[in-house]
Amino acid sequence: MSPRLAHLQSAARTHVGLVRELNEDSCLARPDLGIWAVADGMGGHDRGDRASALIVGELGRVRRPRDARELLRAVDQTLASCNRTLLEHARDGEMTGSTVVALLVFDQDFAVVWAGDSRLYRLRAARLEQLTRDHSYVQELVEGGKLSPERAREHPLASRITRAIGVDPQMQLDIVDGRLEPDDVFLLCSDGLTAMVDDATIAAILSESEPHVAADRLIEAALAAGGRDNVSAIVVRNAAALDTEQTIPHVTRGPG
Repeated sequence: MSPRLAHLQSAARTHVGLVRELNEDSCLARPDLGIWAVADGMGGHDRGDRASALIVGELGRVRRPRDARELLRAVDQTLASCNRTLLEHARDGEMTGSTVVALLVFDQDFAVVWAGDSRLYRLRAARLEQLTRDHSYVQELVEGGKLSPERAREHPLASRITRAIGVDPQMQLDIVDGRLEPDDVFLLCSDGLTAMVDDATIAAILSESEPHVAADRLIEAALAAGGRDNVSAIVVRNAAALDTEQTIPHVTRGPG
């Protein structure tokens, strides 16, 4: 691992679940690059597993960055390339789309990039916060005041997403960024976890366990609750603080 990233501990787990026969989730853990990602191939469609595998495979080929700006730019360009590839294959009926959520870290700065309803949470000072916003039909209903957050989980269209990689020529990513603090813990996960395990349970597991134990326990919790979907979890912990001047710039990506 690069000395710039030696303060990070991480673990990744994925499971097909108890209902589905094919795991369409894919995970990437590249602490040497400062990239972690979860991609969830669009369920119920053909070859969603290949779409998610393409995304994490291409992200894993990103060159080790010289600085934070280069890392963010490389990931953005890689996802744009994946979007074009998936659209080309879709015309031939060979592939479909996938969600993605990626955590990027350079020294003590981070950025989160995502499209779809795969999520990233941060546990900081015993408080769990969802840093991503679901790109989904149900989330739009909640934000419009037409549906309560409590009812959103059981809504029949809960799995309908409004953004993904490989479904629209005008790919749209959301990005948030910030500085790490000592003992920050990040969780990247597919909706197979968040549909089955509540935030209080997630917070308790993240606060009590090292990354490899936490990742195992999160998967176990989703399976114990029914495991109706593929489930993936990546846990990343900032084990030490380093002093650096380098920051990831705030970027908002629009259509195109």
